Amino acid sequence: MAGTSGTIGSSDGGVQSLERAFLLLELMAEDGGEVALSRLAVESGLPLSTIHRLVRTLVARGYVRQLPSRRYVLGPRLIHLGESSSRTLGTWARPHLSDLVDSTGETANLAMLDGDRVVYVAQVPSKHSMRMFTEVGRRVHLHCTGVGKALLSQLPPGTARELLERGGMPRRTAKTITDPDELLALLPQIAEQGYVLDDGEQEIGVRCVAVPVPGGPAQTAISVSGPEGRVPMESVPEIVALLQQAAAGLAAELRDDSSSALSGPSS
Repeated sequence: MAGTSGTIGSSDGGVQSLERAFLLLELMAEDGGEVALSRLAVESGLPLSTIHRLVRTLVARGYVRQLPSRRYVLGPRLIHLGESSSRTLGTWARPHLSDLVDSTGETANLAMLDGDRVVYVAQVPSKHSMRMFTEVGRRVHLHCTGVGKALLSQLPPGTARELLERGGMPRRTAKTITDPDELLALLPQIAEQGYVLDDGEQEIGVRCVAVPVPGGPAQTAISVSGPEGRVPMESVPEIVALLQQAAAGLAAELRDDSSSALSGPSS
């Protein structure tokens, strides 16, 4: 790795270079995947010379690509990593989602923040003949979905506003909130209560209950959704408790796996 190979052997230098490279990738993703180096310098606080060196390495490895405009975009090599990560996360989540379906009778979903959208990475469908179905891999808006609002509630207000303004807030039903100020005003309450409803905001007659997954490797949320007749408001507290239990179990499993990977094999 040109420019960084000399520091990888050093624990301090190697870790710092890795942290800075990941920071730049995350900032690029938050900016919609395309950004100028000058903006990266402002947002990261790193010197331009350091950013140039790290970005050159990322370009050489295929994780970043330079456009003719001299702006930079996330590179195609990240697609494979993202797909692999999503499949792995979905595999870990599936037993927890299956337990939710068994307990509630309704479809359970796992979703992840993906730029200014939310993407569904795993689903276990209800056993009812009439059930909710969202294709795994589908990207939807944040403002009108339970998982989207759950994820927004975990972000700093400025970041949440930026994502809403960049992604847009189209009206899906008469209940859809399309004013960013109105939705942003609700986010502290959502964060405090630990769950959120999509009550016919994405699709008429469908009710979804969602909670964030605490402390996961990425910003994720899980939900249970079904026809409002089978998900009455009086059942919401019980569903919330089941969702929070599943989210805590998934988060603990992910943390344990991460800790095992970092500690390495025992001697």
